[in-house]
Amino acid sequence: MTVETRVVLGAVTDQPLDLAAHEAAVADRRAGAVVSFQGVVRDHDHGRAVTRLEYEGHPTAQAVLREVAAEIGADPAVHAVAVSHRIGPLEIGDVALVAAVSTAHRAAAFAACARLVDEVKARLPIWKRQVFDDGTEEWVNCP
Repeated sequence: MTVETRVVLGAVTDQPLDLAAHEAAVADRRAGAVVSFQGVVRDHDHGRAVTRLEYEGHPTAQAVLREVAAEIGADPAVHAVAVSHRIGPLEIGDVALVAAVSTAHRAAAFAACARLVDEVKARLPIWKRQVFDDGTEEWVNCP
C-alpha cells in the first residue's frame, strides 16, 4: 500500500503563526518523529540593536512556498510537511517562519525540516526591512 505525503501548507500571511497547529497538521500514525522550527525576530543583527522588522512578499511567494513544500514532501521518508511565513510588521519575539515535518525516524525528520527551512529562506521572495535602535534601517534579501 502506497501512502502519499501530505503537504499541509500554511500560508504567506500577515496573521500570527501557530507552531502547535503546524505540528498537529503533520501528525501521522506512521510517524515516529515530528520536527518543527520557529524563526523568531531577534533584537540584534551583526552587532546592531534591532527594534522591529517588516517583511514584504512578492505576489508569487505563496506559489514558491507550495513548490518548496512539495519538493521536500517528495522525499519518500517524509509523511507530511507544513510551512508558513509571516509578512507585515513584526516586533521582537514574534514568529516569522514556522515549519514542521513528520517522518518515521528522527534523523530523517531533522534533515527534512532543515532542508525545508533552508530552501524557504533561499527561494521565497520575501524581503525583510530591519529598523535599528539608532533610527536607521536596511532591507535584507532584496534582489
